[in-house]
Amino acid sequence: MTGDTEKTRYSDEELMEFKKVILEKLEVAQRNYEQLKASVMADESAASFNALEEGASTLGKEEAGQRAQRQMEFIKKLQAALARIENKTYGICRVTGKLIPKGRLLAVPHTTLSVEGKELEQKQKKSYR
Repeated sequence: MTGDTEKTRYSDEELMEFKKVILEKLEVAQRNYEQLKASVMADESAASFNALEEGASTLGKEEAGQRAQRQMEFIKKLQAALARIENKTYGICRVTGKLIPKGRLLAVPHTTLSVEGKELEQKQKKSYR
């Protein structure tokens, strides 16, 4: 590749590297989700004896439920990233159309925005307010 042509997509080898990272994160996220779900279920089946304990248990259950919901949203984003890898659109900023830097994708593999794209999107949101 010459120095003056800008790369428009990641190579199949690079996509496989990203896929490996995403699959590892997905495995951890699914394990975390199952643990959170199990803790919510366990709390529901445990009998509590006083009101204070019940209040704390309810609060803990709500918190675990919210964390489980966030974990499921993360899992869906990782699965969407895998779909983008399959159709070879992974790593392309949905705002600028440019490649998202590899370092950013390794840090946040489910992102669909480059830093530039994210800043542009935030500016647009502010101008609509």
